[in-house]
Parts: sequence; C-alpha cells; structure tokens
Amino acid sequence: MRGGATFLGGALGGTAVTLSGTAALGAPEHTPEHTPGRAPAADQAGRATVAFRGPRQPGVDTTPQGFATFLALDLAGGTDREALVRLMRIWTDDAERLMSGRPGLTDTEPELAAVPARLTVTVGYGSAVFTAAALAHRAPSWLRPLPSFGVDRLEENWSGGDLLLQVCADDPVTVSHAVRVLVRQARTFARPRWLQRGFRHSPGTVPPGTTWRNPMGQVDGTGNIDPTAEPHLVWHEDDGSGWLAGGTSVVVRRIAMDLDGWDEVDRTGRENTIGRRLSDGAPLTGSDEHDEPDLEATGPNGFGVIDAAAHVRRSRTDDPGQRFLRRPYGYDDGPGDSGLVFVTYQADVDRQFLPVQRRLDELDLLNEWTTPIGSAVFAVPPGAGPDEYLGQALLEG
Repeated sequence: MRGGATFLGGALGGTAVTLSGTAALGAPEHTPEHTPGRAPAADQAGRATVAFRGPRQPGVDTTPQGFATFLALDLAGGTDREALVRLMRIWTDDAERLMSGRPGLTDTEPELAAVPARLTVTVGYGSAVFTAAALAHRAPSWLRPLPSFGVDRLEENWSGGDLLLQVCADDPVTVSHAVRVLVRQARTFARPRWLQRGFRHSPGTVPPGTTWRNPMGQVDGTGNIDPTAEPHLVWHEDDGSGWLAGGTSVVVRRIAMDLDGWDEVDRTGRENTIGRRLSDGAPLTGSDEHDEPDLEATGPNGFGVIDAAAHVRRSRTDDPGQRFLRRPYGYDDGPGDSGLVFVTYQADVDRQFLPVQRRLDELDLLNEWTTPIGSAVFAVPPGAGPDEYLGQALLEG
C-alpha cells in the first residue's frame, strides 16, 4: 500500500516527533480527592471530571483519554447565525452538564451520564459556519482544505465537514452517550457527515508518563510539545480580531495502515524506516527514548546510521515554529481496516503543519505502509466563561 506519513506531522523523534501523543501534558483536570495513605476508590477513574468553563476549550491540552469519537456534521439548509447561536447555547449547556456527570437537559438515558470518566467535549468550526453566519470575513486564512499531497488517497466519507465534535473520555460508554445526546440536540441544525472512533490505553493500564504506542507497535509521541511551556504553538494570540484569542486550529487526518504488509518487514527494516528502536523508542544513535537523534552519525560502511529517508529525519526541522501538538488515536474497524486518527492542534496550520507535511510527502520511508484517506481542518473557538456559550465572541461580534 502506498501512503503518507502525512499524519506524522511532526516527527518520530527530535523536536517534532510525529506519530504522536504525549501521555501527560499537565492539563488542568480535577479528580476526586482521597485521604493520603488510603487506597483510591475502585471507581475513581469513572468519577474523575474535567472543568468545562475557562478561557480555552477542554480536550486540547487535556491529558489524552482512553477513548475518542470525532464527528463531523454538515449544516442544514437555512441554518443562519441565529440558528447557530441556538445550537451553541444548547451544546454549551449539555457539554457542561455531561462533563460534570449530570444528564443533558433533555437526556432520555440520564443514568448513562453518571460516569463522567474525564469526559471532554470540544467543538470546531469549518468555513461554512462563517458563511452561514454572514461572517466569512472573520474566518482565518488557514481555514480551508489542505492542499493535495501525492501520498493522499482521500475519500469523501472521511473528509471535510462544517462542524466538528471531539468527544473523549476514559470510558467508551460515556463517549457513546455524550455523542448521542449532542447529535440528537443538533438534528434541526446539522446532519452527521462522518464519524471516527479511536482508542488509546485506558487509565491504570500503563505507568503515568508512558508514551503511547500506535497500531504499528511504534512508540508514538516522544517529542510532542508541552503546551504549558510553549502555548504560542497551540493557542491563537489576540491579534486584534478578538474572537479567536484563546482558540486554536485542529487538523484531523485518517491514516490507513497496511499492517499486513508491515508484518512482512523484519525488525531491522522497521527500525530503519522509523529511525528508532522498537523496544524502547530510542533513536538508532541513542540509548534512551528521549535522546536527540544524531543525524550525522555514520556506521562502519560509511552510510548514515539513520537513513536519509527515515521518518525521524524527514519530520525534523531546524525551525522551532514548525511544531504542533499531536493528539492521535488508533482505530480498528475490522481486518484490513486499521490505522490512526491523526489529530493535531496548532495556532496556524499554514505556518506549522504544512511545511512538515510537505517534507513527508516528498520523501519518507513510512509512506510505503501508510495512506491518508481522510482530511479536515477546523477552527476551534476559545472556551466559554461564566454565563457565556461557545463561539459567543464570534457569533455576536
């Protein structure tokens, strides 16, 4: 299978590792307190909550949960600014309720809302939202489909969309229920376009701080950025436009993996493709996962230890601004249908994401086993403060 490590938008090693996803990003979260020295409650993971209100939406710098659903919707005909305000008010109220472990206002299965399990709901806007609200002049310049890449084999049923719902939690029942509540409330305004479900490790299954492994078995996310240390790479700063300050952008790429073909590659070939060891994720020139790859090192034969087309080399950059936050999830929809829902957050898609993607499209050994089949870009408005609804600064601006 021919494909693109395009999803590897920042590099499997070095300052911009791409097969992404740090395990602990220090996001502001709340978990029920327990008495020191006493064993935590058996259902502590289920009772844990994340605050909904704040200057930024949850689910971006939140430590990735075990399960996620990404749902794109298309606006119904006649949906205008007034209708969008109604939808955002409804979604804001329901998201706040569900994230605190309470049922939505018209929840027909309220018992299913009792396990918040660090639930987060994140909302994104496609360009059609700005057109429908007669605010096209306020859309960011990067809010458009990504340019065509040679490795792409995009399918309509995994691409585009006017609205995005990202729903994550440490319990798949919680995710499923929240998605159903939110979609039911949107029926008058929008219809589902595509839905992608993803998974990572459940809480308590690996030590805290362990870097996730993607469906290829590769350590994925070694060099992910820390949004608390470099917030300017994730969050849009106030440039005078006002409404996007505290917001961000999200790129969702569905990457099909040829796992059957990958099975035929021996261990040495796999490590040379990535430029890292399978056992611990260390670069081929290092001894620890977090060692910097030495791209100048040569072996006894005079060739580079890390191949010229290895993913870790192609995804690296000397420009510190060409990095972004990666928050991917694996998917498995049956034999021969597995891969990665590659999700990145960045302040500016054109400046941060595209340069890395172009390098990977041009040359990357991993392209032989990965194929982008879906792609979408959304603007993520800032969070909702007290008595505010999501997107208020835009829709009332």
